[in-house]
Amino acid sequence: MELQYRRCAGIDVHKKQITVCLRLAEPAGVRREIREFGTTTRELLSLLDWLTGQRITHAVMESTGAFWKPVYNILEGSVEMLLANAQHLKTVPGRKTDIKDSEWLADLHAHGLLKASFVPNLEQRGIRELTRTRSSLVGERARLANRVQKILEDANIKLASVVTDVLGVSCRGMLARILEGDYDPKQTAGLARGRMRSKLEQLEFALEGRVRDHHRIVLRELLAQVDALGQSIERLDREIVRAMEQAKDPYESAAQLIDTAPGVAEVGARAVLAEIGTDMGRFPTAGHLASWAGECPGNKQSGGKRLSGRTTHGNGWLRKVLNQIAHAAVKVKGCYVQALYRRLSGRIGKKRAIVAVAHSLLVAFWHMLKNGVQYQELGANYFDHRDKERTAKRLRARLENLGYSVDLREAA
Repeated sequence: MELQYRRCAGIDVHKKQITVCLRLAEPAGVRREIREFGTTTRELLSLLDWLTGQRITHAVMESTGAFWKPVYNILEGSVEMLLANAQHLKTVPGRKTDIKDSEWLADLHAHGLLKASFVPNLEQRGIRELTRTRSSLVGERARLANRVQKILEDANIKLASVVTDVLGVSCRGMLARILEGDYDPKQTAGLARGRMRSKLEQLEFALEGRVRDHHRIVLRELLAQVDALGQSIERLDREIVRAMEQAKDPYESAAQLIDTAPGVAEVGARAVLAEIGTDMGRFPTAGHLASWAGECPGNKQSGGKRLSGRTTHGNGWLRKVLNQIAHAAVKVKGCYVQALYRRLSGRIGKKRAIVAVAHSLLVAFWHMLKNGVQYQELGANYFDHRDKERTAKRLRARLENLGYSVDLREAA
């Protein structure tokens, strides 16, 4: 097997220590040196000095949780780093030690048998951290909303049966009145605003409950946490915008391109760019990007039989935001995405159809960023016009089954 790298290192990473194996191909043969280091910054700098002193050009390690990040941060720029998927590195059973793992990593990397995981640059990693933290806080706020609804149900307040968002402006005013103490359901329902005022009678019935002191205490604490999370999300939104405006890569112009697609808002566009970046040169084709994101069918077959088509895990953060965008896009009337969803949902189910829509949008994003063009709407009747004869034949057959005689003529 051809040797790719003559001086490389394999690093087995753990929380408190790392084991490093140097593989040095010399005229007399292959020589290995093995050392252990801690994971503090000072000890990692000692590791860097040792690697540069030994003229190591390449190093590889597994993507084990978040433990690889401190090592990568120190070695990046001085040694060409490769982050490998842990599932691709199964060693010989029964010979599992830290030293064996580091040797195995060095041997595989020396012969070019490992595929690198995509690790964005330092600037993009910072933006990623901001968008992912924002997504986590939004999820936590949604969980708090569910807990608020649970407390209201325990107090016989059926507000969620009438309104969609129990934390909306109108409902927050009603909850504030409830927290004050004794309240009149009719006057409290009168705090409704906008279109909700058409439900005043239903709100009055829903607000008749048995609110006790412990309900008010818990509600007050939960609403305080909701407000605190809302303020944190607003601060993160400002920091994300600032980071993208100051970045070297053209995030803002790229976000404006993605924002032209159906179902995409500014927040979603920035979250997508934080995961995939603005340079599509790192993904040779749109299919490579979809595969990396885990938004395309899997490929598993044996003996000429297709065993499974389940999607891979991919980038979970990207899949989450793409599915949210897809859910919003299928509600846009008169667009290609909605037609695609309706075409597929009856045959493969709504959940799989959403994944297919997310895949279609991601492919569109790749072409938009690659070519610097806005989204080109194909229209809701795209599939009908793609094969007009087939569409006409299908519709004619349906009419004939209903007992009609059809004579089709092309309009002048």
